[in-house]
Amino acid sequence: MSAPKYSAEFKEQVVPEVVQKSRPIAEVARSYGLVAQTVGNWVAKWRKEHPDPGTDGTTAEEHAEIRRLKAELREARMEAEFLKKAAAFFAQESG
Repeated sequence: MSAPKYSAEFKEQVVPEVVQKSRPIAEVARSYGLVAQTVGNWVAKWRKEHPDPGTDGTTAEEHAEIRRLKAELREARMEAEFLKKAAAFFAQESG
């Protein structure tokens, strides 16, 4: 069974969600009803075709730090969302 074919326009709509808006690949894939690996492949291809020229004045170490901080922020947001849900659950149980 062959994989479905997606138009270039569709890919151009999906990839910037990850590349420019820094949304997680899995989240973007879910929102479009796609498999995360498919979106990851599109993003990897885009990044290979559009290498970061480094003209923004930041070093490789700074880029690595930014990526680390973005991942840390995503994790903190997920934890906060979990805690909100847990608090609501226990408030409902005790009330």
